[in-house]
Amino acid sequence: MGGFFGVVSSRDCVLDVFFGVDYHSHLGTRCGGMAIYGQEQGFQRQIHHIENSPFRTKFENDLAEFSGCMGIGCISDIDPQPLLVRSHMGMYAITTVGIINNAEALVREYFSDHGHQFMSMVSGKINSSELVSALINRKEDFVSGIRYAQEVIDGSMTILILTPQGIIAARDRMGRLPVHVGRRDDGFSVSFESFAYHKLGYEDAYELGPAEIVSVTAEGFKTIAPAAGKMRICAFLWTYYGYPNSNYEGVNVEVMRYRNGAIMARNERARGTLPEVDSIAGVPDSGTPHAIGYANSCGLPFARPFVKYTPTWPRSFMPANQSVRNQVAKMKQIPVPELIEGKKLLFVDDSIVRGTQLRETVEFLYNSGASEVHMRSACPPIMYSCKYLNFSRGNSDMDLLARRIVQELEGDEGQKHLEEYADAGTARGRNLLGAICRKMGFESLGYQSLDGLMEAIGIDRDKICTYCWTGRE
Repeated sequence: MGGFFGVVSSRDCVLDVFFGVDYHSHLGTRCGGMAIYGQEQGFQRQIHHIENSPFRTKFENDLAEFSGCMGIGCISDIDPQPLLVRSHMGMYAITTVGIINNAEALVREYFSDHGHQFMSMVSGKINSSELVSALINRKEDFVSGIRYAQEVIDGSMTILILTPQGIIAARDRMGRLPVHVGRRDDGFSVSFESFAYHKLGYEDAYELGPAEIVSVTAEGFKTIAPAAGKMRICAFLWTYYGYPNSNYEGVNVEVMRYRNGAIMARNERARGTLPEVDSIAGVPDSGTPHAIGYANSCGLPFARPFVKYTPTWPRSFMPANQSVRNQVAKMKQIPVPELIEGKKLLFVDDSIVRGTQLRETVEFLYNSGASEVHMRSACPPIMYSCKYLNFSRGNSDMDLLARRIVQELEGDEGQKHLEEYADAGTARGRNLLGAICRKMGFESLGYQSLDGLMEAIGIDRDKICTYCWTGRE
């Protein structure tokens, strides 16, 4: 994933950009960057890798070197950015969030025969922000260039550009990710997460529509390219990677998660599948609010049988090596024996993607003395790797637990019946649940239905992207 933050102000904005970007650290683990523009110093930029240290600790020593009233910054899971670009439109800084599935094809089609050199290579691949800027620069102005880039990119791309005149913000073509504008007496901010500017004293001013492009200065903001009519905002904003106090399309993340858990419990009671357990718990951290809603709805006690120790490793997947990540995940799980030994426990997780760490969690609980472990997923079985954002992506759809189990149950024939497997009311759906229980060690397993999830989000379902569950755009 990734996050971004920008400020245009009548006073120095360096600290605002610094803290605003830092508040997006939950969205990425690879690198962070800041670009500031000031009348005296011009563009200033710094990028640091943040795999082993938080954004804040890497940039504290850089703050004294920055000076200016405009700036942008990012947390990225993919490429080092922001980049500084010189073009016929002048000097600018650019940061992007999204995925370009056809990057190599774009390079072959548009740039291979024209002597264009891409300098910011990452692991042998072209830096996405540099490719986006190259596409923008093919046109005569920023608006036509951004529109052109978003049209030819297969995937999704949200763009933030810093120029000497202000910030240009462009939400991706289908509005899969949010872009918020905040207002304060001395200027304006642009942000992925609205709470990031709330903490800095800004109030909500505007939320961009899909494909909309907005120009922001210290005096105000204006739409310079209108929003499109069709939107497909990512449902996982609410289910998993959105921060609890964030709001998207007017729907708060934490409130949605409580509601989602309550709907799951309500539907289980109606089906008669609610197990007899001693307590309900969330797989920390993002599973916890779903579990609170579940517990409140079914009237069972909520408990925390284990907690995560995060002071040294805030994110379990930060180490590059998979074996190290797995060991870190184990080391972070601290049991509360009094709440585990001899207990029947039902856990709610935000999602079940590959299942590697979840199986280890179940083993950890049984080794800690649990008598039964039941599992619930706050979203449907993930059947397709996301092709629009950097979530649930892998080398193959077979990296996904549900798809692997389908293949084991029925081979290639099963891949033709994924919709049935995703429905617990069908024979194939029940077979999937049983097979996952046996493999993972669950006493029982349940997934939130797609209808239940859409009810919990509460906006028009035609505006929500559900590709990873349905395979339909």
